[in-house]
Amino acid sequence: MVRFRREGVRLDQAVAEALSVSRAKAQAWIQAGRVRVGDRVVLKPAYRLKGEEVAVEPVEEAPMVLPEDLPIPILYEDEDVLALNKPPGLLTHPAPGVYSGTVVNLLLARYYGPVEKGPPELVRPGIVHRLDKDTSGVLVVAKHGGVLEGLARAFRDRLVMKRYLAITEGHPREGVLIAPIGRHPRERHKMHVGGLAARYAETEFQVLATAGPYALVEARPHTGRTHQIRVHLKYLGAPILGDELYGRKSPHIGRQALHAYELRIPHPRTGRILELLAPVPQDMAAAWEALGGRWPEEVVREGYAGAQ
Repeated sequence: MVRFRREGVRLDQAVAEALSVSRAKAQAWIQAGRVRVGDRVVLKPAYRLKGEEVAVEPVEEAPMVLPEDLPIPILYEDEDVLALNKPPGLLTHPAPGVYSGTVVNLLLARYYGPVEKGPPELVRPGIVHRLDKDTSGVLVVAKHGGVLEGLARAFRDRLVMKRYLAITEGHPREGVLIAPIGRHPRERHKMHVGGLAARYAETEFQVLATAGPYALVEARPHTGRTHQIRVHLKYLGAPILGDELYGRKSPHIGRQALHAYELRIPHPRTGRILELLAPVPQDMAAAWEALGGRWPEEVVREGYAGAQ
């Protein structure tokens, strides 16, 4: 409830100025009976105030997801498909309380236009897979609805090769891990091996290099469960460096050291295999070097000779 006093002006003008809204919105609130003058509801926008107290009960409006042309690096683009190198700290799509600064805002700005209906958390045009907020790397999206189902089918039918790089605290067992993942029974914001309504989850791991108790690990998820790589590495006793949800904070990096390094997917229209690679970002490269690690020559990093 917002209260104020004005004198000698129209009621709709006073409401609009006091609440920084348009005159049309102020008139709609007045005519809906949401404005009291003194001890009575006044339904006439033209009512001229005489110094009475005005009480307004504004209408809570659902937030909208608006177009934003964000500076996200592009790895590949044609008339159907866009591949981005998603930086850490960026959400793939809106979430409760976060309706701007996401990949979806970029897609609305460039290809889809504003979306005014429906819960903002479900506004996901072009999205066929996602990366966690603090996971960087390759993200493929559909530029129009005509190829959306084709891209989604490729992920659903496991026709996509995904290769991640992670720095871990501990050396995980190499090979294929099959361990179902579900919701944590007590901490509902976390996932857990063998948790509630657990679903089949399979990840292949290879240790590329070590530095004392740390390891540089390649992970190839064969399924797409929430937090799959992070949960599986914790289960193997080697949580990801800097992963505060499944491990602990690190002085070497301000997020989990996990990067979607490579993705191969059949083009939804031509069938040609798209080979997409995102160089390892500088924060993760620096963290591994600070731990005493050496990068394998074949791993491409941002700002290094050979980076593409």
